[in-house]
Amino acid sequence: MTVSYRQPGVVLTDRCFTVPLDHDAPSGETIELYAREAVAADKAGQDLPWLIYLQGGPGFGANRFIGQQAWLGRALKDYRVLLLDQRGTGRSTPANRQTLPLRGGPAEQADYLARFRADSIVRDCEAIRPQVTGGAPWTVLGQSFGGFCTVAYLSTAPEGLATAVITGGLPSLDARPEDVYRAAYPRVERKVTAHYARYPQDVERARRIADHLLTHEVVLPNGYRLTVEAFQSLGILLGSGDGSHRLHYLLEDAFVRTPAGPALSDAFQEQVQGLLSYAGHPLYALVHESIYGQDGRATAWSADRVRAEFPQFDAAKALAGDGPLLFTGETVHPWMFDCDPALRPLRETAELLAARTGWTQLYDPARLAANEVPVAAAVYHDDMYVDTDHSLRTARAIRGLRTWVTDEFEHDGVRAGGPRVLDRLLALARGEV
Repeated sequence: MTVSYRQPGVVLTDRCFTVPLDHDAPSGETIELYAREAVAADKAGQDLPWLIYLQGGPGFGANRFIGQQAWLGRALKDYRVLLLDQRGTGRSTPANRQTLPLRGGPAEQADYLARFRADSIVRDCEAIRPQVTGGAPWTVLGQSFGGFCTVAYLSTAPEGLATAVITGGLPSLDARPEDVYRAAYPRVERKVTAHYARYPQDVERARRIADHLLTHEVVLPNGYRLTVEAFQSLGILLGSGDGSHRLHYLLEDAFVRTPAGPALSDAFQEQVQGLLSYAGHPLYALVHESIYGQDGRATAWSADRVRAEFPQFDAAKALAGDGPLLFTGETVHPWMFDCDPALRPLRETAELLAARTGWTQLYDPARLAANEVPVAAAVYHDDMYVDTDHSLRTARAIRGLRTWVTDEFEHDGVRAGGPRVLDRLLALARGEV
């Protein structure tokens, strides 16, 4: 039974769908998908076209907006919007340390999670589209990993799309995971350098925290083991528009004096555990590298292996000299499954996924070259999460795609400047500009 309710300017309806776990075995096991329908209150009775939103990630449920926040208000001028919790996320059938043991042991869990990539998400969308639109094609808005899913959608089921809009999410069509991370580490270093140029006092603060972590065992209140590598991973903040400022304020409040000497403050530890814990999105850590697997070979902890090629990120070496400590970015490492209590029970499952072979192609270059769906994409200049050069090569490979390349926003532009970003992209896709 659907349930509708109101927020300021919006009517929301809870929607639930049943889809096959494996779309190649439609009569087999099923899972549940949850989505939230949103329509402007003054248009609730109108017959409007549909827009489906695919969240970034992988592993995050759709945004929980209040009223017409961010880009949603602009979308509601033209569409009914379906905010989909992709499989395994949000209120859809969950996949985490509490539920995955229902599948069996690590091998069964890994087999299950291998069906949580973009190809399955696209087939989920196509399975529910007739129930939502009556069979009419819809517009898709894909943010970050949602953009990866959108390119997979254009590759496999373009007949389901009226328009495609992508923000910060044009993937390489053929790069191996190693290629992705070799491009990423220098990009992250540039972001860290820019942060220290803005806040030079943070150089010494970061070094002091790292030195403390190298010489003390720190366990956060939730049981997270805060190692120096974990501290460095806070650099993921630098990919968002306000991330440098948030990191600065975090670092300035790190230490307090105690009878036993300086210690990391409770306030600092509380903030850090909220930033580092994967309790709310474990799928991100489990399947992250698989989103780049396409040539049948194992991903084999690519980010961790490639990091060794960039010794400037070694904290001990940095502290032995007088250089700055480098933070890291959007990468997943084996040590995370030792540090994070939400991930520890899934360590063996993660190892099996990293060793898994047989990952299939997610994108079809020939079909993309013949694309007929109107497509527009925002490409953020020097995006920390998605390589700009990779994105622009893909943009040239998709027939008719129009790009908006901008340095006004970081990776979260659709949130930070949502109404304007979406308005610009819709105008590009419609040929209005």
